[in-house]
Amino acid sequence: MRLPVIVSMGGVNAAGRTSGFQSFRRLVIDLLTDDERQQTLAALAVMMGLVTPEGEEHFIPTAEDGPREPLTGPEVAERYREQVLDGTLVRRVEESVFDVDALHWQSSASLRSASKQQDGQEDGQLQFTLNSDQLPTRIPDSWTVEPGDEGPGGKTVQVTVDGDVDVKLDNFRDFPVKAAGQLPSGFAIADLYNSRFQPRGLQMALFGATDALRAMGIDWNTVLEHIEPDEVGVYSSSGFGQMDKEGYGGMQQARMKGERVTTKSLVMGVNSMPTDFINAYVLANVGIASSSVAACATFLSNLRHAVSDLKAGKIRVAMVGNSEAPIGPELMDGFGTMGALATDANMMKLYGTDEVDHRRASRPFGENCGFTIGESSQYFILMDDELALELGAPCLGAITDVFVDADGTKKSISAPGPGNHISMAKAVAAASAVAGKDAVRNKSFVLAHGSSTPQNRVSESQIFDQVAEAFQISEWPVVAVKAYLGHTIAPASADQLAVALGSFKYGILPGIPTIDAVADDVHQDRLKLGPDHVQTTPENLDVAILNSKGFGGNNASAVVLSPDRTEAMLRKRHGENDMAAYVKKRQASLAASEKYLSAADRGQYAPIYRFGEDMIAEADIEISETRVSIKGFANDISLPTKNPYQDMTD
Repeated sequence: MRLPVIVSMGGVNAAGRTSGFQSFRRLVIDLLTDDERQQTLAALAVMMGLVTPEGEEHFIPTAEDGPREPLTGPEVAERYREQVLDGTLVRRVEESVFDVDALHWQSSASLRSASKQQDGQEDGQLQFTLNSDQLPTRIPDSWTVEPGDEGPGGKTVQVTVDGDVDVKLDNFRDFPVKAAGQLPSGFAIADLYNSRFQPRGLQMALFGATDALRAMGIDWNTVLEHIEPDEVGVYSSSGFGQMDKEGYGGMQQARMKGERVTTKSLVMGVNSMPTDFINAYVLANVGIASSSVAACATFLSNLRHAVSDLKAGKIRVAMVGNSEAPIGPELMDGFGTMGALATDANMMKLYGTDEVDHRRASRPFGENCGFTIGESSQYFILMDDELALELGAPCLGAITDVFVDADGTKKSISAPGPGNHISMAKAVAAASAVAGKDAVRNKSFVLAHGSSTPQNRVSESQIFDQVAEAFQISEWPVVAVKAYLGHTIAPASADQLAVALGSFKYGILPGIPTIDAVADDVHQDRLKLGPDHVQTTPENLDVAILNSKGFGGNNASAVVLSPDRTEAMLRKRHGENDMAAYVKKRQASLAASEKYLSAADRGQYAPIYRFGEDMIAEADIEISETRVSIKGFANDISLPTKNPYQDMTD
């Protein structure tokens, strides 16, 4: 069976860029070395537009200023530290997204006449003037319409109404939810390429896929030279589709706002569109296109399909990930109406304060009152072990198994059930079988769903505690990344995977700094969690278990192995000579990756957008009984010629 090796990652969330572990370093910035901290802060300052890639500050000089020298990296880090820290992670929703203090909406009202009988108007009648082209297509029975004078806008009509007129008035209201895990302040993906009014989620998908592709350190055409064109799979989606005005949001709002639906709204809103954009505009992929949606377990559902296809040999390379941009009044209204989001009023009531610290809105496993929504785009490139060695690809770890289990009979679709007990037990058992019981007992940790709701903190911790007891684990470390990033829906577990790989790299398990203490009703006899980071060494971290509890009973758990554990398995399978050749070949990939990461820290990360490039015409395709040849691809596609059901057919 082939081993799915993680060879690259990329993307962006509220902590910054994924490649080069930038977003992970932001989470644990106080534990970094001085050089790592300065590099992280300076790169984020560039990303946020606080300084130019050359270190030049954005300011309007006066005569007294005189010329200014560009700042060095350490100077940028020192000068902009607070702005970078304040402009990342969960925080108050910024006005550039929408105004949570004065959200535009339409309120209903009834207009009625206040005048008595005069000018031929009877009591109870309402009279007004309209341009004739503004009349409704169907005139209400209570309306009497007569010709009016010529007005600035053309011909007018005089309307007399018996009774009231129901109207919608422009209005503004205070939005009860004011915190979200937004991308770093000032980071504008649309300005990086010809985004053609694409929805934000699709812009983020292009960025994330590009970041992962370049961070791999191997040219994509080189990869394609070693495989058949259809041995690539892209497994991606968004959970709710693209809900902003360029997607479903615009389509659904248009008529109510008196506007026209655009030709792109429906197409751009489809939740498989992140997959389609990556296939068409980044990879030029003719292989598998797969889009699974499983609420908050969407990433792990996509990952399961990719891992299964890699292990079975159906593909050699997979790009797996999700992009979600759910920060907007429509979706947040929906979650808020369910009582799922932490509102300012509930936080003040729960925490006994007149002020709200929006930085601490998301509080997994602490006293909490709802989750905080976030946006993210996360993509990972996986290869089978043979191809990874052949290409000298980087090794960030491996995914051995992903388990998905439903909840069975339920009274409430949102209530928990036994599915997550099953998926977690399977994952830990599988990890024990592959890495050994000692590694699981002493060198494993859990990336919890940790949604920051009262129900989740009880139900998920009970599962962890019960599984830990069954497998004789004590003081099992639990990490809850939503404390930093919010709940990003589809890519939520992809955020977890990026943090798991960061923990393997740096030997740091991020704490839950938004809580003062673990809530009293959390099961923690065998768990280790709290507000403080845990610092160890990479050698002490071998296995990570990702867990997701999705709405409706979409439970999933995955087994992630560390780079050291992965390379030990590769060495046993392929031998010392092949591993020595791999390590030598990998040096070039790592050097190319570092070159990109250095450029990305300086803001050179524009998304790949191959719109209309190298299109395949009918004349470029040749088909025989055994092969398909496509112009522009180094290798042909082999057609199936063997009968896999030979024992069942004549």
